[in-house]
Amino acid sequence: MHVVHTIAELRQHLQAFRKPAFVPSMGNLHDGHLALVRQAQPLGDVTVASIFVNRLQFAPHEDFDTYPRTFEADCAKLAEAGCNLVFAPNEKEMYPEPQGYKVHPPAELADLLEGHFRPGFFIGVSTVVMKLFSCVFGATPGGVALFGKKDYQQLMVIRHMVRQFVLPIEIVGGETQRADDGLALSSRNGYLSAAERAEAVQLSLALKAMAAEVEAATDLPAARESLEARAMHTLARRGWRPDYLTVRRRSDLQPPEAADAQPGKLVLLGAAKLGGTRLIDNLEI
Repeated sequence: MHVVHTIAELRQHLQAFRKPAFVPSMGNLHDGHLALVRQAQPLGDVTVASIFVNRLQFAPHEDFDTYPRTFEADCAKLAEAGCNLVFAPNEKEMYPEPQGYKVHPPAELADLLEGHFRPGFFIGVSTVVMKLFSCVFGATPGGVALFGKKDYQQLMVIRHMVRQFVLPIEIVGGETQRADDGLALSSRNGYLSAAERAEAVQLSLALKAMAAEVEAATDLPAARESLEARAMHTLARRGWRPDYLTVRRRSDLQPPEAADAQPGKLVLLGAAKLGGTRLIDNLEI
């Protein structure tokens, strides 16, 4: 496995290949990231991962400065998972001057749910992903990029961006990886205390309980707000501070209509704070 820190080095290494399979990350890797790396291997002729903590997607009050940096451990995990090339630029390499040009995804997709509670988040995500795509695929005919379904809205934003900019990149979603008790793996799970970690599975359990109510509803549009409110109240009684637990259409993350109450159409999404840690999860139904 090669590790490079500049765009020039990255492109030099990629000159011999025609179809990179790319897994972007902010490091502090867990089995969810490594599953994406393994999924990527048969999809291209070289497997590339990036490690870059992107300041643009953090609000001033969020955890950019304290976000775990575990570079050496990350590289060891990537090598074991079969990654061929790691791109680990510093901020000056990625942003040699203030990033005046930014990608603004459409409000109807990016300003709800995560975008509502983290204003500007998807501008930061879209901008850095577009820039990483330019770095990785700029010297190739195209390729494949993989993103985990745990960040469901992010995956949708990136899919729409690639389609609208006609980028020669296939976006592949990887299934959410979970601990034995059902907690979705996340780099931020490390912030949880032992007691919080035991409690954290309640977010996925709340989504499963919502799924049963959704599937039993005879008039989903009429019942949606009340079942969402019950799910949020259940978590709040346990000491959580929920931002949202909601049922949406998979296609555009808008509230479902009657015709959407059928298999393959819906996704449940949740975000809530437990202590000082904000967790997200989702469940396709």
